[in-house]
Amino acid sequence: MIRLEGVTKLFPGQARPAVDAIDLEVPDGRTCALIGASGCGKTTTLRMINRLIEPSSGRIVVGGEDVTRADPVQLRRHIGYVIQGVGLFPHKSIADNVATVPRLLGWDERRVAARIDEMLGLVGLDPATFRGRRPASLSGGQRQRVGVARALAADPPVMLMDEPFGAVDPVVRGRLQREFKEILARLGKTVVMVTHDINEAIRMGARVAVMREGRIVQHDTPDRLLGEPKDPLVMDFVGTDRALKRLSLMTAGEAASLATPPPGVPVVESSSSVQDALSAMLSAGSDRVAVRDPDRGSRVLTLDAIRALAAPDQPASASEL
Repeated sequence: MIRLEGVTKLFPGQARPAVDAIDLEVPDGRTCALIGASGCGKTTTLRMINRLIEPSSGRIVVGGEDVTRADPVQLRRHIGYVIQGVGLFPHKSIADNVATVPRLLGWDERRVAARIDEMLGLVGLDPATFRGRRPASLSGGQRQRVGVARALAADPPVMLMDEPFGAVDPVVRGRLQREFKEILARLGKTVVMVTHDINEAIRMGARVAVMREGRIVQHDTPDRLLGEPKDPLVMDFVGTDRALKRLSLMTAGEAASLATPPPGVPVVESSSSVQDALSAMLSAGSDRVAVRDPDRGSRVLTLDAIRALAAPDQPASASEL
């Protein structure tokens, strides 16, 4: 668990704190996305957790330990950190980049080698192909995968991600978001991430904290954030299309009803979002889609059902995040 208690950061010469007495709790195994305008304090908050920036006051507790009393170097070796642009060592091979923290922790080389291959495989990079290459030979998406592999290599319980997908193109970004959300959930990592993109925040975060002038304006599940914005700033961030955004929080399989689909309707996978199902309907000029589920067979999702899900007072997810 990560817990911030009355954490403040006042930089020298500032008239007001960059972060102003915030309280924030992130349960074990969950992801919290920090979002807000430039200068709102989200990156400062993130960097105080691993003490790249020292807090002026307050407590930061990670796994039951007050990190403001810990050795900062040792602390950072047990917290994964992923940044925009990745920050790989250009003169080192991919294998050596991934091995950075395990070697600092004194792992033997056999264990390090096994971990390199395991981590590259986890993020979808064939170890035999990529182990000996240099970062300059990789695409942006591949470098981002290596950055995540490096952050996970020492199996830290906590991950900090600062605009982790901001340097890749939108098509690759969406795929990486989905893949890494699944990886982090499967590994049970507790994650705090910073983003400027509300779509990324609601896609990646079990909770989203919207910040303004160093304070948290609303800290909520994506569903409640979109359905019940509590402040004009939050309404601006979620946008006028927030009903459509809510449809991305639920899968077609969760929303579909048991029925035999008529012939000729478009087909989507059960893992597709309701938003994707709606897009398939509109493209085909249909008012329903067949939902293919290998475990439960074909079902049907109708346009009327989607309208009901998009209603402001209707929960957009089958279970509480």
